[in-house]
Amino acid sequence: MASIELRTPSGTATGSVDLDDAFFGIEPNVAVMHQVVTAQLAAARAGTQSTKTRAEVRGGGAKPWKQKGTGRARAGSSRSPIWIGGGVAHGPKPRSYAQRTPKKMIKLALRSALSDRAAEGKVLVVDEWAFDRPSTKGAVAALAALGAEGRVLVVLSRDDETAWKSFRNLQHVHVLEAGELNTYDVLVSDVVVFTRASLPTSAPADEPVEGSPAEPDAEVAS
Repeated sequence: MASIELRTPSGTATGSVDLDDAFFGIEPNVAVMHQVVTAQLAAARAGTQSTKTRAEVRGGGAKPWKQKGTGRARAGSSRSPIWIGGGVAHGPKPRSYAQRTPKKMIKLALRSALSDRAAEGKVLVVDEWAFDRPSTKGAVAALAALGAEGRVLVVLSRDDETAWKSFRNLQHVHVLEAGELNTYDVLVSDVVVFTRASLPTSAPADEPVEGSPAEPDAEVAS
């Protein structure tokens, strides 16, 4: 089981914490990550695009000219798709782009993404944020002390409201609860920052691994 430094918001090392091999020590499955991220992005599409068919566009009720004797092609409506101002043939209609993805595949993709970030040294663990009050300035200083640069994903426990309010206004920081952790947000981030309370582990909630308290929702979230 690999271990990394456990640090304070000021950047000082206070010991080490073990990373669960089930989440941070597997061989990343690139194909599964690709499929899960594709499905996640597809599900986020609004799917509200819509065009009108010849039955929905206004006008076209009268036959433009008589059937025979004019020398022109037969026409029954001025709202045919081949006419200017006519309806759209085979155009888009509102639909859902959601794909069904097996739960085991979602879990494997998340563990693969976390393992990839851990292998690159892009996972940081903070003992606790310990903000006395919401402070964006304090959040910026803490990330600078930790050396978290680029796009940062901060994973918090459900009751860490002060830290959430401190980080939420930073444009380059994305804040998630542990139960919302997902493959896309891990892969799109340059650095992932956990607290001891939000660090994923496969140990039962009543038997936490030393130095790495179990997060009850971590298994479900993945």
